[in-house]
Amino acid sequence: MASFTPYTYIQCPCHESTNNQGRPADDAPSPTSQDLPDDDDDDHTFDPRAPRSNYSLYPLEYLLYCDVCHQIRCPRCVAEELVTVYCPNCLFEVGSSSLKTEGNRCTRSCFQCPICIGPLAVQSLESTPDPSLLTADNPASPVPPSGPWILACSYCNWNSSEIGVKFDKPQGIFSQLSKLRHGEDHHHHAKHSSATGGGDISSSKKSDDATSAPESAKARFAAMKSFYNAQNNTGSPSAGLAGLGDYGFSSPGALSRIMNLYSGNSAASLGGGGGHHHHHHKAKPKSSVMREADTSSEGFRVGDLDESAAVAKLRRGGWRGTATREQARAQAEEGARFADELWPIPYLLRTKRSKRCPVCRHIISKPESKVGNTRWRIRLVANNSIPSISIKPLHLNSSNNHSSYSSSSAPVATLLKPLQPAQFLLTFKNPVFEEIKVTLATPATTPGRFASKVTVLCPQFTIDANTDTDMYLDDVLKDGDKDGGGSGSGSSSSSRRRRGADENTTHQAEAGKIWERGRNWVSIVVEVVPASLRIEEPPAILRKEGDPEPDLSPLKEDEDVLEIPMFVRLEWEGDASQDQVGTTAGKEKDTREKRELAYWCAIGIGRISQE
Repeated sequence: MASFTPYTYIQCPCHESTNNQGRPADDAPSPTSQDLPDDDDDDHTFDPRAPRSNYSLYPLEYLLYCDVCHQIRCPRCVAEELVTVYCPNCLFEVGSSSLKTEGNRCTRSCFQCPICIGPLAVQSLESTPDPSLLTADNPASPVPPSGPWILACSYCNWNSSEIGVKFDKPQGIFSQLSKLRHGEDHHHHAKHSSATGGGDISSSKKSDDATSAPESAKARFAAMKSFYNAQNNTGSPSAGLAGLGDYGFSSPGALSRIMNLYSGNSAASLGGGGGHHHHHHKAKPKSSVMREADTSSEGFRVGDLDESAAVAKLRRGGWRGTATREQARAQAEEGARFADELWPIPYLLRTKRSKRCPVCRHIISKPESKVGNTRWRIRLVANNSIPSISIKPLHLNSSNNHSSYSSSSAPVATLLKPLQPAQFLLTFKNPVFEEIKVTLATPATTPGRFASKVTVLCPQFTIDANTDTDMYLDDVLKDGDKDGGGSGSGSSSSSRRRRGADENTTHQAEAGKIWERGRNWVSIVVEVVPASLRIEEPPAILRKEGDPEPDLSPLKEDEDVLEIPMFVRLEWEGDASQDQVGTTAGKEKDTREKRELAYWCAIGIGRISQE
């Protein structure tokens, strides 16, 4: 029997603007819980099993918190900005200008093994001579290793000589490898752009004879791009604005509309005045038809459908001579099918990114700009501003009149029995230094095909502030001296934490009362009645006209998990924001304002038995 670990996922409020509304305006206020209509929570109950809910539910550790908007922010709704681009192997910082010209790969001697993805080291192909065998002329002078040089992997013992790649010098490995692999294709990019204009086909074929055809995918793409750019420049009337292609205005129709706006052609055509106005307006010549690339110098390559050589090579090398899907996907250029076609892989560059709130543009996460520093300059995690929720199954033991519960970190191996009540403890822990009032709301039955009953015995309570640890330690020592027990036993300390329960009576769950309270945490009881997982057609007497047909399909994946949607509303008082004008400094320090935060969460209790 597979174990089940209880979980709590929190829904980010950004799903409301994504599903129900368009993109908010720049001057729109921050979406808060007060802006929502009162009947929104009643009419639209959150369904954690809906397909779109998977994209809005996150564990608490994945969420951030904006202290200006006082809202939860998830990885999908934050705005990211690049701080540093670096190589993960040599930790060399790369500039933004180098990214545009050299791509997103490290251009230093940083390569990965194409077989095992381990780091490659530059080694001399010839072994260093033994110092004991040197001549006696100058025995103290070391002999430097000589070439040729190779890239070798110390894990799987692969080296670049297996594919015939050797280097003349140990520096500039990236440029040497590019010349060995692509030849001189990268030097002909400028020639392609000048030779392949918008002329006729015969002129382009003459230039094809004068210029070698590009072989690499990068060179073919550059040649095809320059060919079609030349077609746009010569065929469209807005050839002078070709540089606007970088700003998203490369379409000929968009450029012609912009030119008509400023030249007045549209106004003259719309005016339809007298004949002398049409007399000065020249007819626009018909633009030439764009043709497709059909020569190798223009980036066109005819596919080779003859696979006889590849089949013969496969028979010689067998399965060991082929490249796996992961190895072919990791290559910088696609097309590798055999092991001798795998080249060393330059390291992909990594980035450090800062995150901003999408509403107020406040920075909520920013790492250190230095590559070797793993610290954060700003890191507003939601775990420091929102109470955490943990689930523990409650097992009452009537023999010794006290309760016991399992640890929240340990997985639960017991299945929930259908139609039998079960009680669980929800523990809310307050991380902030203010007292928080919590209001919970759950539907009477869980949404989905199998509706389980849910009852929260204490839906409204308060959590004490997270005071200083040293102050709390003094309070505990004082309480221990008053009780006369000093350290005391575990049962006496737990009974002191319970409020509202008498020591002489059996501690049972009661409606409207919390189960247990600590310094900055509160435990309440939730009672569930799991539904039966039997797939049966409901009686005809219970069906009404217009009801959809019952779903009698087999049990789907994770449909036996009892998941409770819970609406959490938090209220607390905090320091007023310091952006008010006209107030004195003394009043600002003493001013307190009420704050609210509301969100949905999905609580996974356990699996229901199918027997």
